[in-house]
Amino acid sequence: MAAFKYIHHIQQTYPQAMAEQESLRDGLLAGKQLFHLILTEHPPIYTLGTSGVEQDVLTREVDGDTIEVYQTGRGGEVTYHGPGQLMCYIVANLSNEQDLHQHIWRLEEVIIRTLSDLGVEATRDKRGIGVWVNGLKIAAAGVRCRRWVVWHGIALNINPNLNHFKGIVPCGMRDAPVTALNQLGMQKTREEVEALVVKHTQSVFAGLLNMNP
Repeated sequence: MAAFKYIHHIQQTYPQAMAEQESLRDGLLAGKQLFHLILTEHPPIYTLGTSGVEQDVLTREVDGDTIEVYQTGRGGEVTYHGPGQLMCYIVANLSNEQDLHQHIWRLEEVIIRTLSDLGVEATRDKRGIGVWVNGLKIAAAGVRCRRWVVWHGIALNINPNLNHFKGIVPCGMRDAPVTALNQLGMQKTREEVEALVVKHTQSVFAGLLNMNP
């Protein structure tokens, strides 16, 4: 079984998080067998995925804050990261199954099960990847893959400043407003949510862990 390593950061800048994941990715590409789950938060930032366009950044000035725009290598379009949003990054080796769609499904499933434990019914939606509650997106996913080593992950809105999403067209969809746990009346701490994410990551990804030597 591949080792499972959980890494917790109170906060990192987005470039710091990318540098950490790329270092772990390089270790996996060099032959290490270790499954990493990184949980962190970022200062406010808009990130453009490989399908993102600058026109979907409507403004960089929201609520008196100037929000940086960062071009990143993950799949997907433009999204927002900031305090109150739990970043769930997974760096793992998929070479034994070579199924990126299954990896995305598992990321979504971790969040769906986490929310279920909190009493929130969440689903997938044909409009795009991620996790949805009552037609509103509560978690956005995007990954990058090299030689079947994946990094990036999924972001869950706990209690972020949702006004910051107004500066962009989230995931390229003007008709897909976002929501968060606190908007659903769920006043949960990050620590409570993290514990559930760790538990469900270990169970949802158990097949992948058992597949690796």
